[in-house]
Amino acid sequence: MTRIEKVLYTGKTHTTGGRDGASQSSDARLDIKLAAPGSTFAGTNPEQLLAAGWSACFIGAMGIAAAKLKVRLPAETAVDAEIDLGTTDGAYFLQARLNISLPGLDREVASALANAAHETCPYSKATRGNIDVVINVV
Repeated sequence: MTRIEKVLYTGKTHTTGGRDGASQSSDARLDIKLAAPGSTFAGTNPEQLLAAGWSACFIGAMGIAAAKLKVRLPAETAVDAEIDLGTTDGAYFLQARLNISLPGLDREVASALANAAHETCPYSKATRGNIDVVINVV
């Protein structure tokens, strides 16, 4: 396990009520209602939050990779993240697909950026070896 030498930022939240509760960040920028996937209650769920955070981080990692390759990321760069919550033998698990859109870039270059980002993105590192992850360049 890699240990952090220098902490750059700490995200802090206070959550109550679990999947049917609420979560607020310590700086009050995040204040959301939570709802279980598929419920009719207003609110988001942890899988959507993971998808949003991971996809945003992944785009940042692609930007770093693009700078190293002296390539410009298209303005329309997008990541559609899909986080599945499922069961195996009665236990809960996650799996993920990141669908990468880099319009206008050569497919080989786009794949190189996606692969480099998957190696460096902290979310990808955190999930590597723990859940099934598929990276698709679309």
